[in-house]
Amino acid sequence: MKNYEDTYRHKGLRRQLVEEVRKKGITDEAVLNAIGKIPRHAFMDSGFINFSYKDSAFPIAAGQTISQPYTVAFQTQLLEVKTHEKILEIGTGSGYQAAVLIEMGASVYTIERQRELYIKSQQLLNQLGYKTNFFYGDGYAGLPAFAPFDKILVTAGATEIPDTLVKQLKTGGRMVIPVGGSDRQEMMLVVKKSDDDIEVTHHGGFVFVPFLKGKV
Repeated sequence: MKNYEDTYRHKGLRRQLVEEVRKKGITDEAVLNAIGKIPRHAFMDSGFINFSYKDSAFPIAAGQTISQPYTVAFQTQLLEVKTHEKILEIGTGSGYQAAVLIEMGASVYTIERQRELYIKSQQLLNQLGYKTNFFYGDGYAGLPAFAPFDKILVTAGATEIPDTLVKQLKTGGRMVIPVGGSDRQEMMLVVKKSDDDIEVTHHGGFVFVPFLKGKV
């Protein structure tokens, strides 16, 4: 597979990346182990291979980005992933975040609205042996036919917390979503206390591509 030779150098660079992310405050060992195992260079366009293990975001197809590893780790840690949980990911993107969730033992349902990315990430994750449930569609609508979910992870900047997604969360479930304007969002953790009660906490500023409604 293109770019997938996983050399000792790649593995060494991954170990350095894990330590860098750890120093920035990530303490969940399951998250760190996943980042240490996944060949991030396989998710990057060939021109950026030399940057694959820097703690930075980089462009991918369809005007989107592969998130900074620290951001992936931060969102995942906040989600408190447990083995066998059913997790809805909004915005498949490169597929890297889905790989992290699968590596941690989750059952992942992922939606992508950009058809190019939907096809590309599906092929890549399958080639890497990461089995997930792919859907092409509107992330705002979620996947009501497969609800409820233990956890929901949104990987694009929303202007608000969508009620449609809160409804698809189990009671006691957690949703991690960046909310704000187009230039900066606040990472929010939504805990569903009951059908009509949610608890929202704020966890710092981040920058994501916009969370768009509808398919392209």
